[in-house]
Amino acid sequence: MLYSLLYGLHEWLSPFNVFRYITFRTAVAVITAMVITFLIGPGIIKRLRGLSVTQQIRDDGPKTHAGKSGTPTMGGILIIISIVITVLLWGDLNNIYIWVMLFSLIGFGAIGLADDYLKTVRKNHKGLKACYKFGAQLLIALLIGIFLYSNPKDPYNDILSVPFFKKWLFELGWFYIPFSILVIVGSSNAVNLTDGIDGLAIGLIGIAVLANSVLVYISGHKGLAQYLQVLYLPGTGELTVFCGAMFGAALGFLWYNSYPAEVFMGDVGSLSLGGTLGTLAVITKHEIVLFVVGGIFVIETLSVMLQVASYKLTGKRIFRMAPIHHHFELKGWPEPKVIVRFWIVGIMLALLSLTTLKVR
Repeated sequence: MLYSLLYGLHEWLSPFNVFRYITFRTAVAVITAMVITFLIGPGIIKRLRGLSVTQQIRDDGPKTHAGKSGTPTMGGILIIISIVITVLLWGDLNNIYIWVMLFSLIGFGAIGLADDYLKTVRKNHKGLKACYKFGAQLLIALLIGIFLYSNPKDPYNDILSVPFFKKWLFELGWFYIPFSILVIVGSSNAVNLTDGIDGLAIGLIGIAVLANSVLVYISGHKGLAQYLQVLYLPGTGELTVFCGAMFGAALGFLWYNSYPAEVFMGDVGSLSLGGTLGTLAVITKHEIVLFVVGGIFVIETLSVMLQVASYKLTGKRIFRMAPIHHHFELKGWPEPKVIVRFWIVGIMLALLSLTTLKVR
C-alpha cells in the first residue's frame, strides 16, 4: 500500500523513484518487520501469559527443560502479524506470487494455531488429530501446487532445476503437483521438528531466508539470471521483499526467543514459516537448493525417522533422544552451545547453496 502511494509520487518528486527498486524496499521491509515485532512483542507475550497459553514440557525430555514449563507459546502469531503488515506495506500487491506466499503463511499458520489452541487452552496434550493436521497441510500444498502448475505466466511451471548444472532441467509434467506438495509439507514439518530449544529454529530460518533472498533476487533479475545462467522467472524478484519481511520478523522474534526464551513460537510459527519456505522454493525452482540451505532441518527430520525405524525394527535407539539436538543435550552440551553450533553449520550450508550460482 505504501509502496504504491509513495512510488506514485515520483512523477512530482524524483527522490520517490527509489521505491521502485526491490533492493531498497527489501531493506525497508527488514527494518519495518523488526520494528513491528519490537513494538507489539511485549504486549502479545503479556497477553499470552495472561491467558495461560504456556508450553507443556515433555516428561521424557531433557531434565534441563523442566524450567521452561510455563513459558508462553504461540509466539508465531507475532511473526505472522509482522510479516503480513510489512508485505502489505512494501510489497507490490499486483504480483500474484506475493499472494501465494501470504496464502501459505496464513494457511499453515492457521493449522498450527488450531493445534496450539487445543494443546494449551483446551489442555488436550495431543493437540489437533494427526489426520486433520496432516490433511489440512496436504490440502493447502495441493492448492498451491495446482495453481503454480497451471500458471500461464511461468515458462517453467513443471520444471525441476538441478543446481551446479546449467542444463539439467527435468520436465515433471503433472507429477510436479505431488512433488511440490512433498516439498512444502516436508519443509513445514521439518521446521516444526527443529523447534525444540530456544532460538534454534528461528535462527536457522533467518539464515535460510537470507540465502534464499539472494537466489530469489537473481532469479527475478533478467540480466543477472542470464549472466549466472540460472532460470529467469519473471515476477519472482518481488519475493525478495517478502524474504526481507521474513528475515526482519525472524530477527525481531529472536530477541524474545533467544536463550533463555521469553516466548516460544509454537506450531503456529514453525508450521507457517516452514511451509512458506517450502512454497518459496517451489515458486523459484530452488527445491533442491532448499535441501542444502535447510540441511539442519533435513538432518533433524532424518534423526527422528531413523530413531523410530530403529526402535521398531530392533528395539534399540540410535540416538539418546530425537530430534538430534536433544541427543547432544543429553551428551552434556549446554543448550546455548547446541544452538550456536547448529547455527554455524546452517551458515556453512547457506554459503554452500550460494555457490550453486557460479558452479554451473
